[in-house]
Amino acid sequence: MDIGRHWRHIIDSVQDGIIIVDEKGFFVAANQTAQLITGYTEEELRGQSCRLLNCTGCKIVGKGKGKKWCALFSEEFIREKKCMITDSQNRTIPVIKSATVLFNEKGQIVGAVETLKDISENIHYKNELASIKRMYHIDDGFHGIIGRTPVMQSLYEHIESVASLDTPVMILGESGTGKEMVAKALHETGNRASKPFVKVNCAALSENILESELFGHVKGAYTGAEGDRIGRFEAAHKGTIFLDEIGDIPLSVQVKLLRVLEEKMIQRVGANKSISIDVRIITATNKHLEKMIEKGVFREDLFFRINVFPLTCPPLRERKDDITLIIQHFISFHAEKTGKNILGFTPEAMRMMVAYPWPGNIRELRNSVEYAFVLARGKSIGQEHLPEKITSYKALETPPLKQKEKSFIVAVGLSEKERLLDALQRADGNQTQAAKILGVSRITVWKRIKKHGIQLE
Repeated sequence: MDIGRHWRHIIDSVQDGIIIVDEKGFFVAANQTAQLITGYTEEELRGQSCRLLNCTGCKIVGKGKGKKWCALFSEEFIREKKCMITDSQNRTIPVIKSATVLFNEKGQIVGAVETLKDISENIHYKNELASIKRMYHIDDGFHGIIGRTPVMQSLYEHIESVASLDTPVMILGESGTGKEMVAKALHETGNRASKPFVKVNCAALSENILESELFGHVKGAYTGAEGDRIGRFEAAHKGTIFLDEIGDIPLSVQVKLLRVLEEKMIQRVGANKSISIDVRIITATNKHLEKMIEKGVFREDLFFRINVFPLTCPPLRERKDDITLIIQHFISFHAEKTGKNILGFTPEAMRMMVAYPWPGNIRELRNSVEYAFVLARGKSIGQEHLPEKITSYKALETPPLKQKEKSFIVAVGLSEKERLLDALQRADGNQTQAAKILGVSRITVWKRIKKHGIQLE
């Protein structure tokens, strides 16, 4: 096949703008995308100086041709440089530009080919999201923890109270409630913030490996120990060690851990020498350690040593008013990650998300938003994009949407009062039905009506 005969069709099929200039910087050709970006037709560009576009990424010398004309001809290659160009309507267009110099068979410069990627839509979208965040006072939460409900505000206050102390903290909560985020917040808010934060997932390691991971080992301590290795306690010296899933530590390791916490000394596996360590210990578990103590699988003395100041991460079902806020946080994250211009959920989809009990808590919510992002094509996420477990659950409880409501997008979390008014309106004032829409009890709806002074009539 003669590619030369088809080059025009090839470059016109490319989604990025392609511009070809000669060695003096005059336009030779431009594909259809480049014409759309610049606003000029190819005929209008051909023969004109590339200065016409006023590209901020160009270093034009203008004293001849080739290297004497533009710095590009000296560099020979530019990759993904962010620039601004001016289109035919004198509007500034942000682009990502790449360029390659063209040579003839004698090695002489004959021109250059440039590609332009219009990123104005992405920038406009980010500005739109930033505007929404400012409007609704949305930020990245408390050290990355998202939530404004009273139970979360109480958690933040407790974190700040104990963070500056070296008091051992045990973080309790179901799987997926964000226990690691709380541990990091404790570290970042405390006096050891500039020192290491070392996490150990105790459930993921076998007994022998866990001991070596925690305390280190010396060469020859066991088969495969080909050299000395420091443990996580040594790595966390002067900082914080976070022992996640502490309930999964075997009894033999519990004994050694208790000794380390009491003596503030560690001994590497296979060594006789003790090493002094200074760490702040934070633990976490989703298990009922008191029951494990009764069964003899967890040491009571270790429990009292690490459970000096307990913190509880509430499950998502106990802070439903935070769900829309958390969803919007994940929307912003995945929108930036994927480049999709998705601004929010439709009202019906959002009510399904709020009503679902979320047994997997925030981790399950995050996965569900990511699942919806994969399926969604427009600017909103509808019920057809949600996992079946969510739509099936809500389908049993939610009244159908009114026709006029289907065109709206729930872009951010409404206030408690706004959500309550919305639910009451949809339920025609029926408090029981409004409670089902919100996913709370009828008593909670009644209390909120009194709290906000809402007159049902």
